Amino acid sequence: MISLRAGQTGEIMATSSDRSLWERAAEGDSEAFGQLYDRHARAIYNFLYRRTASWSDAEDLTSAVFLHAWRRRTEVVLDRDSALPWLLRTADYTVRNEWRSKLRYRRALAAAHLIADHVRDHADDVVGRVDDDRQIQAARDSLKRLPRQEREIVELCIWAGLDQQAAAAALDVPLGTVKSRLSRARKHLRELDPSFPLETRS
Repeated sequence: MISLRAGQTGEIMATSSDRSLWERAAEGDSEAFGQLYDRHARAIYNFLYRRTASWSDAEDLTSAVFLHAWRRRTEVVLDRDSALPWLLRTADYTVRNEWRSKLRYRRALAAAHLIADHVRDHADDVVGRVDDDRQIQAARDSLKRLPRQEREIVELCIWAGLDQQAAAAALDVPLGTVKSRLSRARKHLRELDPSFPLETRS
């Protein structure tokens, strides 16, 4: 029987697919869940920051998303082996419905010792990459003028960087619906704000 050193185990975990890691997490493997957190926390954090325009709210809500993911880990349905669409969908629900519970989630997460509490480190990492607060607020103001379904597509495909198939999985709608909503959203945003970045993955 071959034994692995701790470093070797970490390397294997780092190259494992989301599906493999989530299967292990579903069996109670918190180390596998921590690896998923390390992969996707930054994307979830940036998504929530753009939704809230608040670093502190984004920190708390990111913790809430991953605590919810741990609790629901046996029910997660992955899109092409990626956990990100499901996590972004959960982030959307969280930012809509769980503001009053964010402190309770953060405390519960820390008490459970499930993942490292280093979301604040991500804030330092992304300061140089994300738009400044004024630009974020201007973009959010433009988005608020879109219908909700178009706004969701922009948030997932343009801000979160999902491709259209992954966005369809995140929203549980047909791919054709995503394409049509994205097309309408682009048209409306060009009229509202010609400077709004509209590049997406295909």
